[in-house]
Amino acid sequence: MAEAGWNLVYDGFEPSQERLREALCTLGNGYFATRGAAEGADADGIHYPGTYLAGGYNRLATEIAGRTVENEDLVNLPNWLPLAFRPEGGDWLDLPHMELLDFRQELDLRQGLLERRLLLRDAEGRETSLVSRRIVHMGLPHLAAIKVVLRPENWSGRLEVRSALDARVTNAGVERYRQLGSRHLTTLERSAFGDDGIFLVAETNQSRLRIAEAAVTRVFDGADLVSVTRHAEDEEGMAGQHFVFAVTECRAVAVEKVVALYTARDRAVSEPREAAVQAVGKAGRFDELLASHVQAWRSLWERCDVALENHAPTQTALRLDIFHLLQTVSPNTVDLDVGVPARGLHGEAYRGHVFWDELFILPFLNFHLPRVSRALLLYRYRRLPAARRLAGEAGYRGAMYPWQSGSSGREESQTLHLNPRSGRWTADNTHLQRHVSAAIGYNVWRYWQTTGDRDFLSGYGAEMLIEIARFWASIASYDDEADRYDIRGVMGPDEFHDGYPWRDEPGLDNNAYTNVMAAWLLCRAGDVLELVGAERRRELDGLLGLGADEIALWDRISRRMRAVFLDGGIIAQFEGYDRLQELDWEGYRQRYGDIQRLDRILEAEGDSVNRYRASKQADVLMLFYLFSHEELRALFERLGYPFEPDSIAKCIDYYVKRTSNGSTLSRVVHSWVLARGDRARSWSLLAEALDSDLADIQGGTTAEGVHLGAMAGSVDLVLRGQTALEFRDDALWISPCLPKELQGMCMKLLYRGHWLHLQIGCEELTVSAPDGWAGPGHIGVRNRLHAFKAGDVLKFSCRRVDEGYRPEPNTAARERVMAEGE
Repeated sequence: MAEAGWNLVYDGFEPSQERLREALCTLGNGYFATRGAAEGADADGIHYPGTYLAGGYNRLATEIAGRTVENEDLVNLPNWLPLAFRPEGGDWLDLPHMELLDFRQELDLRQGLLERRLLLRDAEGRETSLVSRRIVHMGLPHLAAIKVVLRPENWSGRLEVRSALDARVTNAGVERYRQLGSRHLTTLERSAFGDDGIFLVAETNQSRLRIAEAAVTRVFDGADLVSVTRHAEDEEGMAGQHFVFAVTECRAVAVEKVVALYTARDRAVSEPREAAVQAVGKAGRFDELLASHVQAWRSLWERCDVALENHAPTQTALRLDIFHLLQTVSPNTVDLDVGVPARGLHGEAYRGHVFWDELFILPFLNFHLPRVSRALLLYRYRRLPAARRLAGEAGYRGAMYPWQSGSSGREESQTLHLNPRSGRWTADNTHLQRHVSAAIGYNVWRYWQTTGDRDFLSGYGAEMLIEIARFWASIASYDDEADRYDIRGVMGPDEFHDGYPWRDEPGLDNNAYTNVMAAWLLCRAGDVLELVGAERRRELDGLLGLGADEIALWDRISRRMRAVFLDGGIIAQFEGYDRLQELDWEGYRQRYGDIQRLDRILEAEGDSVNRYRASKQADVLMLFYLFSHEELRALFERLGYPFEPDSIAKCIDYYVKRTSNGSTLSRVVHSWVLARGDRARSWSLLAEALDSDLADIQGGTTAEGVHLGAMAGSVDLVLRGQTALEFRDDALWISPCLPKELQGMCMKLLYRGHWLHLQIGCEELTVSAPDGWAGPGHIGVRNRLHAFKAGDVLKFSCRRVDEGYRPEPNTAARERVMAEGE
C-alpha cells in the first residue's frame, strides 16, 4: 500500500500526458538516468524514451537561417528499455492499440522504484495482466533492471518476448530543436554472448565517447529458470533477442532484464564492453538488486528528507523535488567531472547545459551532501582555464565563465533562438549574462561558510574567487566625473531585456543585480586572501601575479560601483529603466491568458519586450533572495548609497507587479522575498513552485526535462525560507514562522561536519545536536541568543507571523542581547 507523501500515482492511461509522466517518472543515480517510458514504447507522438549520461556530450553543426550553427547536446544514449510481449503470432501488447481494461503507474520515491500495473485485451479476446518494476541502481551506478510479471488471465499457449538494446535513437525530444542536427551515435559492435546476453557498443561522432551496454534477459517461474527457444535479431544499430516459451492460464511468469552501462571514461575500467558484460553476469536477480538499491536510497533519505506534518500533497511534491535532485547529482557524482544540468538528466531541453541554476541547488547540497557540492564546484574549477580564455577573447582579464557550459567550459549558448509563436529565428544574446561568474563565486563562498572546508578554499576556491574578481575589475569602467564604476553591455537574470530600444548593439548598462554582485565578490576576493594563510597567500601571489595595487583597486571598485535608483528609492533594474514604457498587463492577460513568455508574444506581434518595464523573472529581487537585510544594508553603505528600512518592501511591491514569471525560478525568489511581508502570497507562490513540474504550469516544458533549479529552490524555501535559518556572526539564527497550511516540519542539516536536528511545530521549536557539534556556540531565536553545545536540546515556544514585513535584527541589537544575557 502506498504511504502518504512517498508515492506519485497515476490511474488511467492518458496519451497526451505520457511525455510529462515520463519526465516525472525518470529513474537515475547521478551517473545516468532513464525517462519513465514504457518498456515496449518507441519514440513517437506519445512516448519519448531517453537515457542520458552525466557529462555525455557531443557537438553537431547545422546549416540554418543562412549560417552554420554548432550545438553541443547531452546525447540520448542507446535505449536499454525495449522489452516487448505478445501471444505467439498475435499483436505486440501495446497500450494505445489495445483495449486497456486497467492501468496504474506508481513512482515509489522512498525506494526509487517505478511500477506499472495493466490489464490488456487483444483482438482475439485474450486478456493478459502485466506488472513491470524498474530500477536504476543507486548503489551500483552502472546497473539497471526491469522485472515484468505476466499472467495470462483467460488463455494458455506460447508467449513471444523481444529484448533489445537500440542505438538507432536520435535527440528529438524538443520540437523547436528538430531543424538542427540530432544524430549523435555510430554503432561499432553488437552481438550476443553466453546463452542469454546481448551487448552493443556505440560512439558519439564528434566527442568520440564510447558507450557499451550489455543485457541479460531471463524467464523465471518462481525460483526456477524457464527454458526458452531463443534466437538473435540482427538489425543495423540494434542488438536484440527473440524468444518463445509456454505459459498457462492464471499462472504468472517473470521476465527479468538486467542491464549494465559503461563508457571509456569510467575509472578502473580497461574496456567498457568487457566491463558491461562482466557486470551483468555477476549482477544476480532483480529482487537482489532491488534490496541493495533500496538500502542505498534509505541512506540518502536519512540525510536528505524534510518531513512535513499533516500536509500530504505538499509533502509528496517536496519529496519528488528532492528525489529528482538526488537522481541528477548523488554520491555517485563525486568522482565524475560533471556540472548540474538545468533540466536534470530527464530530457533534452537546454541541451543538457549547465547554467547558473546551481545557485539554487547548492544550498540544499551544502547542508546535506557537501561532497557533491564540492564536486560540482570542482567542475567549475577545472574549467577555469577556459573561463580565462573566454575573458581574454572578450578583452577582459581574469575568468569569465560562460552562460551555458557543457563538456569543455567554452560558451555553448546559441546564437539564434526560434520563437515557436512566430516561426522566426531571432538573435540570442543570452551569453551576455556575465552574472554567472558572480553566481559561481557566491557558491564558492557559501560552500566554505557552511562546510568550513579550508582545503577546498585554499586549494581551489581562492583561485576561482581571485580570477573572477579580476574579471569584474576589468569589465568595470571608471566614470571620472561621477567617481563611479560602470558595467556596460550585459544582461541581468531577467532575460527579457537584452538591449535598449534606442540602441543597436545588445546589452544593458549598470544592471543592479550584476553590479551589486560584482561589488560583493570583490570584497570576498579580498577576504579570501586573509583566510588562506600566509604561505598559501605567497603561493597565490606568485602563481597569479597578484600585487598590492590590484588588491587596492578591488577594494576601491567595491566601494564605488554604481547603482541607479528610481523615484522613491527603488533600485532600478538597470540604467535607463525609467525610460521604458509601462505594459498593459491586464490587456495582455485578457488577450492571451498565459503571458509567461511575453517576449515571444510581443515578437510575434512585431514588437519587442525591450520597450517595456516587464521582466521574465526576478532580477533586482534576486539580491533580497541571496542576501539578508543586514548584508544588503552593509553592501549599499559600503557603496555610499542609503538603504532605508522600507526600501526592500518598496522594491518587492514594484517588481512583483512587473514580472511575468516566465521562469520557474521566479516563483521561488518571489515566495522567498514575500515570506515576511505577505505570508498568504508567499505560500501561494511556494505551492506553485512545488507544483511547477507536477502540473507542468508552463504548458509542455516539463516533458522536455524537469526544472531542477526550481525543484531544489522550492525545497530550500521550505528548509531555510520558512525557518529564516542563517549562520552568521558566530551564531545560528532561526525565526520560524510557518504558514497556517503547515502544522510542523522536521529536518536535519549538516554544518561543518555535524548534524543539527530541527523539529518545528505549531507550539514548539526543538534544536539539538545529539552526535556532536563544532558549529556556533549560540542559537539565536527571535532576537535572543542562547548558549548551545553538543548534546543540548533547546526548546522554544513558537508563534505564527502571517502579516507585516519585519527586517532582521541588526548586529548591535544582537550584541546588546549577548551582553545582557538571557
